Amino acid sequence: MKVVLFCGGLGTRIREYSESVPKPMVPIGYQPILWHVMQYYSQYGHQDFILCLGHKANVIKDYFLNYKRVSSSDCVVSNFGKKVEILGERPPDWRISLVDTGIWRNIGERLVAVRHLVEDEEIFLANYSDGLTDAPLPEMIERFRKSGKIACFIAIHPPISFHLAEFDEQGVVQRMRASQQSEIWINGGYFIFRNSIFDYIRDGEELVLEPFNRLIADGNLMVYRYEGFWRAMDTLRDRQVLEEMIERGDMPWRVGHDVPAAVAR
Repeated sequence: MKVVLFCGGLGTRIREYSESVPKPMVPIGYQPILWHVMQYYSQYGHQDFILCLGHKANVIKDYFLNYKRVSSSDCVVSNFGKKVEILGERPPDWRISLVDTGIWRNIGERLVAVRHLVEDEEIFLANYSDGLTDAPLPEMIERFRKSGKIACFIAIHPPISFHLAEFDEQGVVQRMRASQQSEIWINGGYFIFRNSIFDYIRDGEELVLEPFNRLIADGNLMVYRYEGFWRAMDTLRDRQVLEEMIERGDMPWRVGHDVPAAVAR
């Protein structure tokens, strides 16, 4: 199953990094967050990726054109670097389509720009490329497949706590509670689509606005509610949280992998 990754945004909320590299290339541990997202899909057997490039597309292209699989594997080097043997499990053999979809296009336009690459796919996956989760992807796909719906996204509680106030027309507060205790759910950026999603997108439209409202009107949009681990990297604080997790070997998005803290450096 092909995976469309949106990698072209400006990343303005993490500008300290995104001025020099595109947001998906901001490193956590010793690899960019994009690599971690791809590893998540790869561990479930989805290794055919379509990268929708835009802002600083050349940085992402250079990364994969010069990618050395041994950089993420234990290895034995001999003959002064001329011979390299990979130890243990070999890195996945990814197939990656690098498509420059333009700097100023929105997500909906980027998806339409790669339509020809998923035209033979009944169902395909998509992702914002800036968040990590340990959600059970096979279960998500199976539930979506059985539903007959056209689109699905993972719905999660906001990971950052804030206080919700309920008050009457006079402004008298009736109730205060933490956001985690509410029924607020947000789009977590992990999508599953049937190919007919393109019938709902018009020229220039953002994906989750007009197209999703058309899907809602037709009863063709569903969510997969998930209360496990999910974290997006929107700010430097988010990056710090993910970096600290990797440093202590806590990588829940690597399902079934025991990853020691030493890999962080």
